[in-house]
Amino acid sequence: MGFEIRPATPDDAPAACGVLRRSITECCTDDHQNRPEILDAWLGNKTPQTVAGWLSAPSNHTVVAEQDGEVVGVALVTQAGKLSLCYVLPEVLHRGVGKALLGAAEAQARAWGVSVLRLHGTASVRDFYARNGYVSAGRDKSCFGLECDLFWKKLNPDPAASPAQRKGFCNCSGQ
Repeated sequence: MGFEIRPATPDDAPAACGVLRRSITECCTDDHQNRPEILDAWLGNKTPQTVAGWLSAPSNHTVVAEQDGEVVGVALVTQAGKLSLCYVLPEVLHRGVGKALLGAAEAQARAWGVSVLRLHGTASVRDFYARNGYVSAGRDKSCFGLECDLFWKKLNPDPAASPAQRKGFCNCSGQ
């Protein structure tokens, strides 16, 4: 199974939206339990138009995983140090695609000088983030009414970044 991680383009919005919707619907059933009120809230902003806006926002960096010309995964990191998206299609789950997407998002965060990456993770992804070095800082409710873990990971600075680039989002050195 070969796949490529590449920066997302605006043309990827419909396919990336499809990945988000299928992954949430099919891979996160332990979280939404097929309850329409939760699923509808979670999917409510997952439209091609909204995703296109996320892809074009200058403070976001989005990557996609592509296999045989098809987008099979998507990840988005913000300059504020938040991993907002990391989703894969059910058929590539547990095949390294999510880990590769996460690695690309972390690399971009390091390049921006982000020293700590944060995210909300549901029960379906708790083990994935723990295996990849994220620590749970406790439980919280997400905006979709789901109980989530607040995860964080300290990122080592990018050795190629200049001292100015290694500043944290708060304009501190992140040390």
